[in-house]
Amino acid sequence: MTPAEIAARFAAAPPPPAPAETPHVRAAVLVPIVTHPAPSILLTLRAARMNAHAGQVSFPGGRMEPGETPEATALREAAEEVGLDPRLPELLGRLPDQVTGTGFHITPVVALVPPPLQLTPSPAEVEEPFELPLAVVLDPGAPERHRREVAGGTREFWVWPHERHYIWGATAAILVNLARLLRGEPADPHPPR
Repeated sequence: MTPAEIAARFAAAPPPPAPAETPHVRAAVLVPIVTHPAPSILLTLRAARMNAHAGQVSFPGGRMEPGETPEATALREAAEEVGLDPRLPELLGRLPDQVTGTGFHITPVVALVPPPLQLTPSPAEVEEPFELPLAVVLDPGAPERHRREVAGGTREFWVWPHERHYIWGATAAILVNLARLLRGEPADPHPPR
């Protein structure tokens, strides 16, 4: 899929539903599609010493500051976490919000980012930036739905294949919605929480 085709899919997609008010912490993430000849998605492995979601795969992002838009948050956090120049991303739009069981209400902001990437990860926040091929994301058979018993209940979540990292939770759900939008399908009707 070319950058022009990706941008056209976003232009043609209906806007995601307006975010519902929740008591959760508002956050935003940047979903960077790196426009290599074979595009990829930039992800991060969070530092093991983080207070929240330590050692998990995520998109660059974090808490929204008062008065900040999701786009401003996503660009600011990507600059802080991996050193991505905020002038580089071409913002395409938003995916449906994700509300997590850990108390976050996340707005994913999708952007095209030209290579080569000159990243400088913050060691306090990011163990390693890495890329997941867009071809994997577009494969409808790639993500798997898993179940786990948690606190006396069953939790369902998506898991994406990767040779070194476990991609699950809100990050995986955001990737599912990205894949659905790029394939011209509606958002996940049963997002995990």
